[in-house]
Amino acid sequence: QYAAAIPKFVTAVLAGRPPVVFGDGEQTRDFTFVENVVEANLAAAAATGPAVGGVFNIACGQRISVNDLIRAIGRIAGREVTPRYDPPRVGDVLHSEADISHAARLLGFRPPVDLTEGLRRTVQWFQMQPGG
Repeated sequence: QYAAAIPKFVTAVLAGRPPVVFGDGEQTRDFTFVENVVEANLAAAAATGPAVGGVFNIACGQRISVNDLIRAIGRIAGREVTPRYDPPRVGDVLHSEADISHAARLLGFRPPVDLTEGLRRTVQWFQMQPGG
């Protein structure tokens, strides 16, 4: 459900609508920019030895609350943001953070794009789209 959270939040913020948050927004996630996933896949494709066929978590390796994420998007977009809080969804995980140490050790993976830069690029991309 949170896989599309950033595009939904950015779209709402740029349109002047309140982003919808399920729960109080204090739940945390470990979001990552697509370039990080591409870099990890390239590293995995070139892997040898014990990394071959391995399973790896790919993320930034740090978590952020949904509230802080929305505030960051608002700062980047230069907009005041007041989320709309809906009831929490049944079964939602409250806190999630990827352990990327296995990918770091076997693939040499370090996320090349941190969360703030990834958000900046994402907001900029959405702003360049028609109607953005």
